[in-house]
Amino acid sequence: MDRSTWFNPLRDPQDKRLPRIAGPCGMVIFGVTGDLARKKLLPAIYDLANRGLLPAGFTLIGFGRRDWDHDDFCDYVKKAVEHGARTAFRDNVWQRLAEAIIFVRGTFDDDAAFDTLNATVAEVDNTRGTAGNWAFYLSIPPDSFSPVCHQLQRSGLAEAADGQWRRVIIEKPFGHDLASAKELNETVNAVFPEDAVFRIDHYLGKETVQNIMALRFANQLFDPLWTSHYVDHVQITMAEDMGLGGRAGYYDGIGAARDVIQNHLIQLLALTAMEEPIEFTPSELQAEKIKVLRATKPVLPLAKTTARGQYTAGWQGSEQVRGLTEEDGFDPQSTTETFAALTLEINSRRWAGVPFYLRTGKRLGRRVTEIALVFKQAPHQPFGDVMTTALGKNAMVIRVQPDEGVTMRFGSKVPGSTMEVRDVNMDFSYSEAFTEQSPEAYERLILDALLDESSLFPTNEEVELSWKILDPILDYWATHGKPEPYKAGTWGPESAEKMLSREHRTWRRP
Repeated sequence: MDRSTWFNPLRDPQDKRLPRIAGPCGMVIFGVTGDLARKKLLPAIYDLANRGLLPAGFTLIGFGRRDWDHDDFCDYVKKAVEHGARTAFRDNVWQRLAEAIIFVRGTFDDDAAFDTLNATVAEVDNTRGTAGNWAFYLSIPPDSFSPVCHQLQRSGLAEAADGQWRRVIIEKPFGHDLASAKELNETVNAVFPEDAVFRIDHYLGKETVQNIMALRFANQLFDPLWTSHYVDHVQITMAEDMGLGGRAGYYDGIGAARDVIQNHLIQLLALTAMEEPIEFTPSELQAEKIKVLRATKPVLPLAKTTARGQYTAGWQGSEQVRGLTEEDGFDPQSTTETFAALTLEINSRRWAGVPFYLRTGKRLGRRVTEIALVFKQAPHQPFGDVMTTALGKNAMVIRVQPDEGVTMRFGSKVPGSTMEVRDVNMDFSYSEAFTEQSPEAYERLILDALLDESSLFPTNEEVELSWKILDPILDYWATHGKPEPYKAGTWGPESAEKMLSREHRTWRRP
């Protein structure tokens, strides 16, 4: 019996309030020995099992080059779970999971290894009741997607019989420009139909990102204000206080815009700016996001509406840190940016004339991701200038991380016998409002993929439209000088400040 039926035989499939339990299935992780699997995927699978959201026969197969037997793989998974799981470690849950993990040794060009994997999957279907339903998680570099997809097709693993499903889960980056993204999509779609492809953007699995839709569409309070009539501009920021560290070799040639803006920040823009979907279904949500992305383009001239930089040595809090060119494995002559900022516009009735400022960077003032809607000044102020010297523009700030929540900034009278108005904050915090701890993003996304719930996964059209927006900026940067230096621990290069000051605006300092 399907455990979702056992859990509540009367449940309405449209009722999103009830726990959703995956039906019979299993998962194969390629790249299971990598950092992502060790730090995120394996702990998330344990957390799902610990919360009772995986079917009784769920089986995890790891594929890798290590010369491991079952005990070696179990020990590796257990250490990853103990170190990274969000929920408490329970021995009875671990014992059940340990019985359901298998390791298959091989490389991506090894036909025999994939034939062994196919035979293992078939045996698991017969012995553990996975019913022929399998998700293949490609936690591997993009240049390995093609050989793995070819092997899945050649071995028959990608083919599902009637009543069964096979799905592929892909990690970013989704190409490095529009042309490579199209090629990558064609490679994957040649083996898996688009409705069986789940592209992971872990930011979309965060509770606060999903709350954007609840905030906008469940509250009449905000909808009338969410337009160009009242919004002056929007700032979307993802700042990191860490440097490249051991990722310098990987990062060189990619840069902040490709690494963060193309996927995370443009997706946040789409969720912020999209119109209300007809209903809360994957197809309707994706359709509204696509409309926004089709209407989005860079603001010209790019020399004044974009900025990029590379961090130099400086102070990160109380610690003195190295500059980018001093990081191990980084080319001192590289023009790869660690800070990127750009101005986008959305050609729609709701957003015409409202600039969207996107920025991301490493070694900035603090770690924070937020979306800030900054409102226009009131058209008439009956108060004198002296009374409002400490009053800025109203703002609504959605804090994605850390300290997840929403802050509203508005003017209030200072207590006393005089009339003085200054900014105050009204704050909603997830940790204070709810006793339930938010699931980790990968928990939500893995479960959604097993449930065929694709709302939080970008489609190939969304990916290609994102590159279409970003490519002109990358092409311009490639032929116009080098990134501007900025000191570690600051908020980016001077050109980023000028980008907004030209329009009499300033960046927020979270």
